[in-house]
Amino acid sequence: MSLPIPGGKVRGSVTGKPIMALLDLLGRTWGLGIIWNLHQGPATFRQLQERCEKISPTLLNSRLKELKTLKLVNVCADGYQLSELGSELFNIIFPLGAWSKKWAHKLENELTPERKV
Repeated sequence: MSLPIPGGKVRGSVTGKPIMALLDLLGRTWGLGIIWNLHQGPATFRQLQERCEKISPTLLNSRLKELKTLKLVNVCADGYQLSELGSELFNIIFPLGAWSKKWAHKLENELTPERKV
C-alpha cells in the first residue's frame, strides 16, 4: 500500500485531495489509534504497543514509519510523540470521541436486540 500523500492517488480519490489523503491515512488499521494513544504523551515502542491493545510489532512499525514520514509523529528521547501537526490533528479529532459516545448511547437505546450489530 502506497503512502497517502496529498496530490497523489489515494483510496477513494484519483486526484488525492488533501482531505482524501488524510481520510485514507486515518482509515488504515491503527492509523488513527496510534495518534489517539500518543496524545497521552511520549511512549516507547513497547509502551505504545500496550496502549494500542497489543498491536503486532510489524503493523506498529509500518504505521509509525508512515506517520513519521507524513510529519505527524516524531522520535524523541522517550520514544515516539505527536509532532506539532499531529497534536493539531488530535485536537480536531478529539471532539469526535465525545460525539461517538452520545451516538453509541442513542443507538443502544433505540435499536432492538435483533437489530444490533
